[in-house]
Amino acid sequence: MTLRVLMVSMDKSPKIVTFGCRLNSYESEVMSAHAKAAGLEDVIVINSCAVTNEAMRQARQTIRKLARENPGQKIIVTGCAAQIDPAMFADMEEVDFVIGNEEKMHAETFSALAKEGFGSADLERCQVNDIMSVQETAGHLISAFGGRARAYVQVQNGCDHRCTFCIIPFGRGNSRSVPLGDVVRQIQHLVDQGYKEVVLTGVDITAYGRDLPGSMTLGTLCQKILNLVPDLKRLRLSSIDSVEVDEALTAVIAHEGRLMPHLHLSLQAGDNLILKRMKRRHSREDAIRFCQEMRAARPDIVFGADIIAGFPTETEEMFENSLRLVDECDLTFLHVFPFSPRPGTPAARMPQLTKAVIKDRAARLRAKGAEKIRHYHQGLMGQTVELLMERDQIGRAETFVEVAVEGPYQPGALIRARVSEGRDGALLGDVIS
Repeated sequence: MTLRVLMVSMDKSPKIVTFGCRLNSYESEVMSAHAKAAGLEDVIVINSCAVTNEAMRQARQTIRKLARENPGQKIIVTGCAAQIDPAMFADMEEVDFVIGNEEKMHAETFSALAKEGFGSADLERCQVNDIMSVQETAGHLISAFGGRARAYVQVQNGCDHRCTFCIIPFGRGNSRSVPLGDVVRQIQHLVDQGYKEVVLTGVDITAYGRDLPGSMTLGTLCQKILNLVPDLKRLRLSSIDSVEVDEALTAVIAHEGRLMPHLHLSLQAGDNLILKRMKRRHSREDAIRFCQEMRAARPDIVFGADIIAGFPTETEEMFENSLRLVDECDLTFLHVFPFSPRPGTPAARMPQLTKAVIKDRAARLRAKGAEKIRHYHQGLMGQTVELLMERDQIGRAETFVEVAVEGPYQPGALIRARVSEGRDGALLGDVIS
């Protein structure tokens, strides 16, 4: 569960506005290719997120803003928020067309719009079907991601779990995996286009392979990718569920240097009773043990985690358990979510905390996260890191930490630098090769 900063791609038509997770970023590239192929150049596509009420508010606000700034341009809304509550967007006068998460991935959806027109009586203005009926997820061949830094490749979609706070399964459907061959072909294609790093993404990627023939797992998939695409420099995983990590993935993390030593964990809380009420499948002891075992196998590994502040019934003592978990797991990068009740979820019917308490606990968690990042930065002083350049003077180390160097460098360049400290805790790097 990750709500990311709004990303807007406005340099070329069609215009794509993406909210939410890396999977949405990947799917936006697919939609952009479909819209261009159909000749739909003068449209705006809003790829929405439903992970929090704030994400849905931002989507509506952005739609109204873009409609004012781009009079006459047609607006298409899709994504998880549109899948879960299509009527809300269909009722907005600024919106011309609403499509579901499955429909947005089909070229036919966009070609029909181009052929029939947005006002055609032959096309339903709202095309959102039952996502739970979708049984397969196909791979899509994408050549570019707006730069040459890193590319996202979808390996899985949907989720079979029903955490009490989460609405996303109703926007994404049940878990389904992209076949190995499709994944490998996509990654090889991206490497041929010049990409050095690929991020495997999905809704619950550690569930990968359960619906495929044989005994395919995420760990097996990673090993196959590294073996079959030897020119891939970096392979990275998006958010994983530690309780689902298989032996093959543990081995890859421990022994494959091209798999980046940065794992983002879906932990959500550090108190066992709250975890039970969330309907999570791990305990705090499981989380601590996993981090200890991974650090023993890969000493340079760095962990990030999603943590919810102010879940219903959370006492101060329970919250303190979450704070302590940050140290006990030695987490570095925290994604903190103030609890937001989502209508239709069990957690929305539980006794709620006040907004003031939720806000305070989220602030304390973020302060803890800032402290952990400062501590990690201090430990990097004088070390040599390999950077994948994202912009002319900013690169990411293998552990995903950001380092500034004297540039300019082309996005996607790999350079080595010795770390030093800049102002306000930022990291600087002296290029050595």
